[in-house]
Amino acid sequence: MPGWETTHNLYQRIGDLEREMRLMHERLQKTEHRFEMMADAVPAMVWTSGTDSHCTWVSRRWLEFRGRTLEQEMGDGWMEGVHPDDLRLCMDTYLGSFQERRCFKMEYRVRRADGQYCWLVDSGAPWYEQDGMFAGFVGFVAETSDGKQESRAIGLETTETGRLPLTTRQREVLRLIAEGHSTRKIAQLLGISYKTADSHRTKIMEKLDVHETASLVRYAVRMGLIQA
Repeated sequence: MPGWETTHNLYQRIGDLEREMRLMHERLQKTEHRFEMMADAVPAMVWTSGTDSHCTWVSRRWLEFRGRTLEQEMGDGWMEGVHPDDLRLCMDTYLGSFQERRCFKMEYRVRRADGQYCWLVDSGAPWYEQDGMFAGFVGFVAETSDGKQESRAIGLETTETGRLPLTTRQREVLRLIAEGHSTRKIAQLLGISYKTADSHRTKIMEKLDVHETASLVRYAVRMGLIQA
């Protein structure tokens, strides 16, 4: 009976595929487990995010630093510990890098388990599956011994109030300058007047105390706005 044989072969093939999928899932779980074990062993705090930008895992050292559970830090939970003055820049930098699939390095303050805020340097990069599919981001976080000194080292000086010096709009202008756009082109891209764009450029140079475009580009790289 050809019909019976065809149906039998189909069910057999389905069974084979199910077994292959189970084996692949088991291998993936083992790989993830090995990664988490290695990440827990390194001195730095480690995190991963999925393709939706939300946090999927943080290492044991991060949990010890925060004094919270993995469930509390998952998703957007980790944001609850970021200092209110740094949250906007933190999210702008992370989400901007996530959308453009580029590496970033930034500094911000996070509340420790003892309730005190501490400066951290966070470096993140996109990672991909073996087939080239984008899988999310992985990052490494280190506590700084002197937040202000570390800020100066990577080009993120703070003002006397502790706020980072550039506004969101000024960071947008700085990024476009570093990408090689003229002031007129920047005005067109941002939908502002030439006079406003030129004013932003002048204020950026005053705040960062630089006088040439090359220095602006270096600052943009250090702030994680563009890649070197």
